Amino acid sequence: MKKRVVAVMMFGLMGLAGSGVRAQAQDPLDGLWQGYDGELRHVSRQLIALAEATPEGKFTWRPAPGVRSTSEVYMHIATANFYLLSVTGPKMPDDMKEGIETSVTSKTEVIKWLKRSLDAVKEAHLAVKPAEFQGKINAFHREVTVDGMYLRILVHNNEHMGQLIAYARMSGIKPPWSEK
Repeated sequence: MKKRVVAVMMFGLMGLAGSGVRAQAQDPLDGLWQGYDGELRHVSRQLIALAEATPEGKFTWRPAPGVRSTSEVYMHIATANFYLLSVTGPKMPDDMKEGIETSVTSKTEVIKWLKRSLDAVKEAHLAVKPAEFQGKINAFHREVTVDGMYLRILVHNNEHMGQLIAYARMSGIKPPWSEK
């Protein structure tokens, strides 16, 4: 039974890789199952591709009053990336001002901040020596490891990727890596 489930999953993924999605410049499965750096590369590429595929006018769209707009979700990802990263050591950007999550709404600026935050996470993670990942830091009134904080960043990015895919589909935007 277990072998059958694995075979069905692999067959489905091979179908995805062999479908029209392959017309993209990059393999849509690139980064998956390749450890932290691969998974970060994967979600980063998808977040940026989805932001670039979203028309400027949709960046202020929100599904309901009181819910984050599209630009606010992207800026939340960027600010959280910088903040969570700062807990591990790197400083917050000097030009990141209070209220930036709601004040930056243009597609160009949002994508610039998103890319900058994802690059900062990537570079900082690559600079951590293996033994340092088990180092203890304090976050949200608890002791966590540096590795745990990087995992939180990755999970947080993926969580909001799902939210942004839902926003896109509600707005009639097809994620670039998707056929349906």
